[in-house]
Amino acid sequence: MPSLVIATLATMAMIPQEGVTATSSTGTAVATASAVRVEQAPRIDGRTDDPVWRTAPTFSAFRQFEPRVDVDPTLRTEFQVAYDEKNLYVLVRMHDPHPDSIMHALSRRDVRGPSDQIKLLIDSYDDKRSGFEFAVNPDGVKRDFAMSNDNNEDGSWNGVWDVATVVDSLGWVAEFRIPLSQLRYAPAESHTFGFGVWRDIERYKERTSWPLWSPTRNGISSQLGRLTGLTGITAERRVEMTPYVVTKNVQRFDPSSGYGRDQQLSLGGDLKLGITPNVTLDATVNPDFGQVEADPAVVNLTAFETFFSERRPFFVEGIGLYQFALNCYIVVDCSTNEGLFYSRRIGRSPALRGQYGDATTATSTPIAGAAKLTGRTRGGLSFGLLEAMTPEVRGTQDRAVEPFTNYAVFRAQQDLRGGESGISVIATAVNRSLDALTEPFMHDAAYATGATFRHRFARGQYELAGQFAASRVTGAPAAILRTQQGGVHYFQQPGDDLEVDSSATSMTGHAEQLKFGKYGGGITRFETSIVRQSAGFDVNDLGYLRRADRIDWSTWGALTWRTARWIYRWAQLNGNHWETWTTSGTRLESAWNMNGHMGLNNNWDVHLGGTVSGVTPSYCDRCTRGGPLVRTSRGFFPWGGINTDSRKTVSGGTWVNLSFSDEGNSRGTSLSPYLNFRLSTNLQANFGLGIEKSRNDDQWYNNYAVAGVTHYTFAHLDQRTLSASVRLNYTVTPDLTFEFYGAPFVSTGTYSNFRELSDTPGADRYADRLQPYTPPADATTSFKFKQVRTNAVVRWEYRPGSTLFLVWAHGRQDDRDTGPQSWSRDYRDLFALHPDNTFLVKVAHWVNR
Repeated sequence: MPSLVIATLATMAMIPQEGVTATSSTGTAVATASAVRVEQAPRIDGRTDDPVWRTAPTFSAFRQFEPRVDVDPTLRTEFQVAYDEKNLYVLVRMHDPHPDSIMHALSRRDVRGPSDQIKLLIDSYDDKRSGFEFAVNPDGVKRDFAMSNDNNEDGSWNGVWDVATVVDSLGWVAEFRIPLSQLRYAPAESHTFGFGVWRDIERYKERTSWPLWSPTRNGISSQLGRLTGLTGITAERRVEMTPYVVTKNVQRFDPSSGYGRDQQLSLGGDLKLGITPNVTLDATVNPDFGQVEADPAVVNLTAFETFFSERRPFFVEGIGLYQFALNCYIVVDCSTNEGLFYSRRIGRSPALRGQYGDATTATSTPIAGAAKLTGRTRGGLSFGLLEAMTPEVRGTQDRAVEPFTNYAVFRAQQDLRGGESGISVIATAVNRSLDALTEPFMHDAAYATGATFRHRFARGQYELAGQFAASRVTGAPAAILRTQQGGVHYFQQPGDDLEVDSSATSMTGHAEQLKFGKYGGGITRFETSIVRQSAGFDVNDLGYLRRADRIDWSTWGALTWRTARWIYRWAQLNGNHWETWTTSGTRLESAWNMNGHMGLNNNWDVHLGGTVSGVTPSYCDRCTRGGPLVRTSRGFFPWGGINTDSRKTVSGGTWVNLSFSDEGNSRGTSLSPYLNFRLSTNLQANFGLGIEKSRNDDQWYNNYAVAGVTHYTFAHLDQRTLSASVRLNYTVTPDLTFEFYGAPFVSTGTYSNFRELSDTPGADRYADRLQPYTPPADATTSFKFKQVRTNAVVRWEYRPGSTLFLVWAHGRQDDRDTGPQSWSRDYRDLFALHPDNTFLVKVAHWVNR
């Protein structure tokens, strides 16, 4: 999906419901439900015959929010709430006159199939910023989320809780038991929780909620109802331990003896200690993430580092608290992924593997141990402290390819005005133990800090926000020089205000952002933002930053329709404009974008948009990899996509991206079709293709220094890439699943028409910026990269929180250039390569005390 697709903003409202109403900080009535205390806990079987459900009050004033907003639901929904010292119990009755029409999907945990669903939302701090979600479908498939920053939902969080569902003549019932140990709340004699219930009726594509969830306001937690009557709930410490044992059968390669296999056994464990009901310590020792899917294959020919998303459970869970985004626009659209904390730095591939390693050297750095301390006070202060250590990794001749390293992150957020305003701070630190061989290549220490503020007003419709960040890296002169001249900075570039300091042993920088926008109320939305990052700003030891030395002004506006009309269920039209400069004043980009999105009444959705760049004269300061600026030509980048009704037995869609630039000399096409098959309620298959073909007439090739003169060379690159993804899911029960994932990838490229930068790289005409050049005789004129990776995982949650994994990971990879040949021949060659197979058994047993 194109990065410029602007996600429809999730914004909400509330109306009074039956029962007592309270008043929010903005003066609006808040729906309130009450819980009753029980001496005899209900049996979690999905039935309504327990004594408590005959006497507990019933709440039923649900309102529809999709496809129409604030109208009566098609079907009635009721819920009741009870509790004891250690658990919260909720019974929800979903009335349906046609139980045989209720949609089912038996999938693995945390996967939403095309089925009905009921979801509880609980803001146990009642801070209107955070919370937890517990969802289930009629087949008993569970999904859960941790909520943060009012809008963010973290699907990686896995609580330990119980639910039972029954389909009967009246519809269906879900009966929940939520251990209070899974929630977070401050010690007190009595509590009020933020609370909401959402129902999805899949065959109608209808969503209803108590209280009303309206898409004309911003936030989730801030617009929940209230659950009262909770007194005397537990404040005891919680201790959860998950020791695990892992055995692996892995491939070994010895240059003298060839391929062999090793059997490895390791022990580790996770600990969750509830120091108080609102302060929790999470720790892991010798973690193993063998069940996690491998990263997708990429061929990166740009000047920027590739970003890979985090998949490891310890680092994904609760990540929202530690996020400090940079260059983040449109509230929740942070598509650049830049920030002060990028957890993939911990346990990365050894940085000097190519320098001091070979094929036998480890491809990832193990993590000796890591811990997270998180909590929240009654006054609205959230805090987190993360610490991790990775040991030294050795390569050939006993040389270090990755030093012993300590990572630390501290984060604190203070909510004000009932969550409508807030401030936050962050501090990160990296310290390495270097030797004479690693010292020229790495920083011995790196520190970053930052602070933010936000202020909502006018009933939460408008927000003013800002942030400041600063960085400092230290190391040997050779390491700091390498950083100054690296792709993030390019201090050596002529024509700017920067100077290389070869004797420096440290580098500092700073970044600022201020933005203002309207995110709720009516159909209009807008935001304008200004960002400045100094040339010396560098957070890449523990964060992710594509480049420094920039000033960016971006403005976005949207018209949003969330009530079904005419042919659509919802629609949104976006307009964007951005201007980018270096801190020396050189314009890097001037672009306009328009895009529209529409959900049709037949449950298809369509998307169309395009960007025009180079509207005013602009220059590229990264194209020559540290050399002179190059004028960029106007470009046009249209795209579109369509998705069919996912409820059908066969559904699918496709996305198309086109590019036209360099006065017609460069163009590209990308096609991404996919098909989904619901072979039964418990067997699904997904197939996707990625077909890319590009002709880039000004692809940077190399910089050659000859007789004191540097030749900045470019070439015409014809590149084609064919990738695929195959996913098969079979669910025996909600607790026993099998999943297969495969991703073959082949990319080939041919260089021709070699040229170098002319004496007029800033010329208006594209043809005047480059001149003919003859590269060295040994210059590479083509490349080919082939890879296939598969994962097959059997997951059995044999008791709540305890899991058995059986994993087979398979891979083949080759970067030899076999010359021009057909796609089918490339793939035959790929599967003829020697495989790299890993077989893993992991048992994790949850112990709660």
